[in-house]
Amino acid sequence: MKIETNKIIIALLILWGVVLLSTAEASRIKELAQLEGVRSNQLIGYGLVVGLNGTGDSDSTQFTVQSLVSMMERLGVTVNPDLVEVDNVAAVVVTAELPPFARAGSTIDVAVSSIGDADNLAGGTLLMTPLKAADGKNYAVAQGALVVGSLAFGGKAAKVQKNHPTAGRIPDGALIEREVPFVFSDLSELNYRLKNSDFTTVSRMSEAVNQHFGGTFSRCLDGGQMQVQIPPAYQNRVVDFVAELERLDVIPDTLARIVVNEKTGTIVMGEGVRISTVAVSHGNLSLVISEQSNVSQPNPLSEGQTVVTPETQVDVAEDEGNLIVLQQGVSIGDVASALNAIGATPRDLIAIFQAIKASGALYADLVVL
Repeated sequence: MKIETNKIIIALLILWGVVLLSTAEASRIKELAQLEGVRSNQLIGYGLVVGLNGTGDSDSTQFTVQSLVSMMERLGVTVNPDLVEVDNVAAVVVTAELPPFARAGSTIDVAVSSIGDADNLAGGTLLMTPLKAADGKNYAVAQGALVVGSLAFGGKAAKVQKNHPTAGRIPDGALIEREVPFVFSDLSELNYRLKNSDFTTVSRMSEAVNQHFGGTFSRCLDGGQMQVQIPPAYQNRVVDFVAELERLDVIPDTLARIVVNEKTGTIVMGEGVRISTVAVSHGNLSLVISEQSNVSQPNPLSEGQTVVTPETQVDVAEDEGNLIVLQQGVSIGDVASALNAIGATPRDLIAIFQAIKASGALYADLVVL
């Protein structure tokens, strides 16, 4: 009886380990796909930053002068453009991102970047700047004091600078004035688009949705899109349905791929990388050329001359070639261990993978950055 109990306990532990392993590899649908229509919108505007301590645009920046004169005239002040100095003013471009479901009256962060020849935006204040979307309509208005997070001081002979002084941010610096029309509660079906299109992943997502809600509510339109019908029990609770759907765990399928960066020597290999039987040889040729001069000086008080004789020494050293055979179907760990065993550096590995790919023995995509 005790032996049977131990067997049951061991079986349960093994089953629990399998469940934990599968759960660790799974991802939620909200990380794998994005709901169609729920997206952010980019905003942009042109404005002026004032209050700078002589670090603004120079008088040669004509658009800054024109903008300042136009603003003063709108405020009822008539000025002569030839007498205007803009040392304390800088022309900037203001950018922001309008999040989905943003309502009028809420605030968003904005980024401010100089477009003239200003030296520093620290201590400046952005004047009221309308922010437009791609349709040309104003969706927000930005204004406030800049947070630059840098410093730049110096004179004619020396200068000290930390971080980037010609760009800054205004936390909650834009007030939303217009909403993007989107009626979420009236939807009868939802379309999810995968961030990385894959037929296997979208099929697993559709199967997980149907199993969880107990019906055929989901279907795959292609390798990157899944369509979901709102179940009758959730017709008036679309938000609750989306929240429950996006919590479902799905194990995504990935392509066998090797990504290499020749500039930094970085190599990233996926789990599904496989190779066929191939032999790899690795050897280095080292050539060292050194130059030195032999100087021969005459004895004191003699009328001899100093003689300089150049001497060149050439050393050639070639490491022994190591030939290693990689068997067919080995895993990524076996590939890494075998290539490290022959003393290959990251840059050598890049050349080795390129050669294996050219030979047709690499069952993976090789991406070179």
